Amino acid sequence: MRKLINSTYITLDGVIENPMWTMPYFDEEAASLAGAQTTEADAMLMGRATYDGFSAAWPNMDENDPTTGAAFFNNVKKYVASTTLTDPTWKNTEVLQGDLVEAVRALKAQEGKNIIQYGFGSVTTELIKAGLVDEVRFWIHPVLEGGANLTVALSDFKASFDLVDTRVHKSGVIVASYAPKTTA
Repeated sequence: MRKLINSTYITLDGVIENPMWTMPYFDEEAASLAGAQTTEADAMLMGRATYDGFSAAWPNMDENDPTTGAAFFNNVKKYVASTTLTDPTWKNTEVLQGDLVEAVRALKAQEGKNIIQYGFGSVTTELIKAGLVDEVRFWIHPVLEGGANLTVALSDFKASFDLVDTRVHKSGVIVASYAPKTTA
């Protein structure tokens, strides 16, 4: 069975939106880990907000420059969880139909590499609740962003995790990887 890996950039104060604050920290170490994540994946899952942001940015990046990651993002098979998106324009994008949990369960049952997911919101929480997320990687950046655009309110979501890996980069970024604890 394929693994679903969530990878989320986050500030010390919990901001995940508009991660332009990551740029000063995206050094050789970060690029190596990000490249390993995409090498180990052959599909990407996202919610509508992530799709809107990614589909506006990635097609404009140079796929011939291996440092951008654009070749992966523009060509990988992409699945979007959305009830409003009907005609995605980004290459290799499919909107998941029907029940999200059942659709992702079917994707995980297919042959292939990992499924990578970026961002953390309602799609991720629903999939954690269903036991479908195998690992969450928080890329904790040593910045305080402030403002009203903090992580999406997850008022009814509670979960516990086991630490599976920690990487401390020279830049100060800490990548903390967790596996959701299963409830029996």
